[in-house]
Amino acid sequence: MSNHAESSASKSGKKDYSTAILERKKSPNRLVVDEAVNDDNSIVSMHPDTLEKLQLFRGDTILIKGKRRRDTVCIALADENCEEPKIRMNKVVRSNLRVRLGDVVSVHHCPDVKYGNRIHILPIDDTVEGVTGNLFDAYLKPYFLEAYRPVRMGDLFLVRGGMRSVEFKVVETDPEEYCVVAPDTEIFCEGEPLKREDEERLDEVGYDDVGGIRKQMAQIRELVELPLRHPQLFKSIGVKPPRGILLYGPPGSGKTLIARAIANETGAFFFCINGPEIMSKLAGESESNLREAFKEAEKNAPSIIFIDEIDSIAPKREKTHGEVERRIVSQLLTLMDGLKSRAHIIVIGATNRPNSIDPALRRFGRFDKEIDIGVPDEVGRLEVLRIHNKNMKLSDDVDLERISKDTNGYVGADLAALCTEAAYQCIREKMDIIDLEDEYIDAEILNSMAVSNEHFQTALGTSNPSALRETVVEVPNVSWDDIGGLENVKRELQETVQYPVEHPEKFEKFGMSPSKGVLFYGPPGCGKTLLAKAIANECQANFISVKGPELLTMWFGESEANVREIFDKARQSAPCVLFFDELDSIATQRGSSVGDAGGAADRVLNQLLTEMDGMSAKKTVFIIGATNRPDIIDPALLRPGRLDQLIYIPLPDEESRYQIFKACMRKSPVSKDVDLRALAKYTQGFSGADITEICQRACKYAIRENIEKDLERERKKRENPEAMDEDIEEDVAEIKAAHFEESMKYARRSVTDADIRKYMAFAQTLQQSRGFGSEFRSPKTGGRIAPGSDPFATSAAGADEDDLYTSDKNCGLVTVLGALRGMILAAMLQLQRRRLSTVSPALAETAASMAVAVTVVGAAATLLVKRSKTSESTQIQFKVCEDCGGSGICSECNGEGFVLRKRSEESAEKARVQAKNMATRFTSGLPKKWSYCTKCSSGRSCSNCGGSGKLSY
Repeated sequence: MSNHAESSASKSGKKDYSTAILERKKSPNRLVVDEAVNDDNSIVSMHPDTLEKLQLFRGDTILIKGKRRRDTVCIALADENCEEPKIRMNKVVRSNLRVRLGDVVSVHHCPDVKYGNRIHILPIDDTVEGVTGNLFDAYLKPYFLEAYRPVRMGDLFLVRGGMRSVEFKVVETDPEEYCVVAPDTEIFCEGEPLKREDEERLDEVGYDDVGGIRKQMAQIRELVELPLRHPQLFKSIGVKPPRGILLYGPPGSGKTLIARAIANETGAFFFCINGPEIMSKLAGESESNLREAFKEAEKNAPSIIFIDEIDSIAPKREKTHGEVERRIVSQLLTLMDGLKSRAHIIVIGATNRPNSIDPALRRFGRFDKEIDIGVPDEVGRLEVLRIHNKNMKLSDDVDLERISKDTNGYVGADLAALCTEAAYQCIREKMDIIDLEDEYIDAEILNSMAVSNEHFQTALGTSNPSALRETVVEVPNVSWDDIGGLENVKRELQETVQYPVEHPEKFEKFGMSPSKGVLFYGPPGCGKTLLAKAIANECQANFISVKGPELLTMWFGESEANVREIFDKARQSAPCVLFFDELDSIATQRGSSVGDAGGAADRVLNQLLTEMDGMSAKKTVFIIGATNRPDIIDPALLRPGRLDQLIYIPLPDEESRYQIFKACMRKSPVSKDVDLRALAKYTQGFSGADITEICQRACKYAIRENIEKDLERERKKRENPEAMDEDIEEDVAEIKAAHFEESMKYARRSVTDADIRKYMAFAQTLQQSRGFGSEFRSPKTGGRIAPGSDPFATSAAGADEDDLYTSDKNCGLVTVLGALRGMILAAMLQLQRRRLSTVSPALAETAASMAVAVTVVGAAATLLVKRSKTSESTQIQFKVCEDCGGSGICSECNGEGFVLRKRSEESAEKARVQAKNMATRFTSGLPKKWSYCTKCSSGRSCSNCGGSGKLSY
């Protein structure tokens, strides 16, 4: 998103200010943290020129401000070797400031630091285990004696003494929180040592702990920090600062973490309201709890009120049955309206169901801004991984960039769980040398432990994105090697799916948005599902498999909601391949289903169409449908922009069958006497599934023989224990040709020749109706089409006198006849598609009448053509369109079912007979009790049929 915004901004010549608040402001007192040479807890060093710019002298006490509102006091010294914009400090000072190497701190004068009267210092428990003697004499006295060290309340410092290092914390200082420990300062160290867990709990989260949402973080900081820290900005412009922010996104994306980080970084009072906590069974108490929360925030302003899971206490009032929820919503509306514009209070709500919140809360003046905390992209995931791995001990082979590519759809919580699982995997490998009964683990074992790349890969195999755990989402382990043949199909798939994921900049360069939908159609068992899985694996996209019948439920409106939910999950896990297997079960032509729960299938299809139209170009979500009934799918689904890539998956040819045999047997031991080439030659017309079944059956026979040999060996051993091993037959170690011969006896084709012809006819018809074929030629007049020129013109079209549609004579009548014939053929085609088991005599009579009508119309058109021509050499005669068989569903015949040709030797009578045969073919699918008269070709002109044109039987 940010890259797209930057590119668009650069094109328009304007600077993108959306993340301006995140940019570092240049100032002389902002210095970059560097590693210290002098390991002293109270000293920082800078270049002499830096000291001069800041008007500091050597030995001055300075105030250093770090992150999360942390600051400390140190003594400044000069260091010639330190680079000019840097400041050197040791690990203890960096820890107190909550900064790391490379971060920026600000340096300020601190001239009025007083000598301390009393300070209270306590040790950290895990550093004093086993230490004996007086801590003051052994550690604190030598550390502070004659050193005049500045300290700040809350700081930690490390003191080395003898063979041990002890960590202390300044618990209290008097008279102020900053002071210098002088010789007359009293140091108290009585009390129980502090627990490390308590100190780590106080280490609040900050902006550094939030990754993957740079642009959203900039928006939030603008809306929160500016009104709280600098309200005069809004006052000078004359606008009211925002009062509320609604964060929404999937669970685990970091909404609560963002709110806590903002509170810690701004120093505002943070009041958290968990939705269910304010609910009470007593009337009026829930609203009272809400009012008390807002009063507490007003007393401690500037403050942030964070309402987690706000949808639980502020649902839509018209859909809520409980009176308590309605009163709470009304109370929340009143409280937000009652906030004063200068009250320095910001209300932040978080939810993963934004559409279930009452609409009155989502207007301006209440929750002014709604920010989508979505699933991070690859760069965002890398940021999150680095945050979670900053304290992990990693091996050198760990490639976080590769892991971020492999974790599509993961939110921050999922990545944290991934790192934890990788660490567990590392611990499991050491369990053979770890004794749970021991009180302590050997330091050598602890030092040898490190999380490797293999641990991360194992963790990836066992974890799934939390937003998609309800849906079957996986990155399949099917590769192109598992699919034999279909090279053209593979290439087209790569161009449609893989290129937009791996090379999005190419599409942006050429100004084109990639295709979003692909439809596989073809006979069953040819690898449609396998192809979809392979392309998802090749581009490392998530794969959601949708079974059509699973979407349909008995409840009104729930089926459409299931479709919306699946598309929402696919967008969250982008890049994602959404695979609809058996698409014809939910995408049949609208209006064809009667009495199916109020048209649920039609509503599901309508929802599917609107979701496909709403696919954002920024979300790489691809839809792949697979069907073996392409003729019944609704045409609206097949238009460009939806499932625009229609790919025919044919039966494999000989080379493809050989590749399928190789793919099926690549993991099996195969004997040298097995000729896969010969098997591929003998399996003409077999689908990929049929070939796989042959291989599985051969393996089964080999396994059976192997087990029988084992049983025979055991029997012989029991009968003759002293027999030599050489006398016993060896195991069946390979799949032999005999196994394949036995398997071929039971091989069968699952796709008939009639099915193949049907698919090929549909593929050819679809291809011709979609394009101009090889006849298109670009104009050669400087890129412009000259007036009167036609880039699709053929040699036949050049003769104007031979063109039926440009002839002045009989033009209107022939056109009407052609249209009439097309309508009759369409009606016949509809009758054939219904495939009725029983046909009434009236319907059979209708079909016969249609067939005769086709003949009559065809003959009339032929006669008109003949009469409109005077020369036999240029006579144009009618013939049935060979591309569509006269069905009128291709572009070759312009939807009319017949074409014209210059053939003076062919008679009009023969053309009429061909039209009659075509009509016979179309009605052959209907069960009937009559047949056409072959003597007169149903022309009703012979005594054989009595002039009826048909014979009963």
